[in-house]
Amino acid sequence: MGDEIIVSEKRYSERNMQLITGKKDISSHTMDIPEEMLILSEVIEDPRKLPYLLETFYTAQIKNEKAFHFALLRVQVDSDIRMHEDIQKYQQRKYVAETLEKLLYGELMLSVGENSGLDDN
Repeated sequence: MGDEIIVSEKRYSERNMQLITGKKDISSHTMDIPEEMLILSEVIEDPRKLPYLLETFYTAQIKNEKAFHFALLRVQVDSDIRMHEDIQKYQQRKYVAETLEKLLYGELMLSVGENSGLDDN
């Protein structure tokens, strides 16, 4: 824990980047990480940045919509699984991912109820 990777002279949590990209060996993929994934890593590391980056996310040209959506889902699932470790930290991370999913996709894929995005498939 505490390991970092450097992309474009900025430091990112290796664990967060693994989670966001879905790749365990992130060190060999650092040049392939899209800008929106890097910003997402910053925001889940410090959720207080979210209010200032909402427009950035909303207007971003997301390179791979499906991959970004799954990154948001991975953050939500990971947050639920780890909630007992640090409830405030993981509630904030989940809030970030859910807020961005609602902003960008209009609904939550993992929501409970009749309108769940997973039910539509």
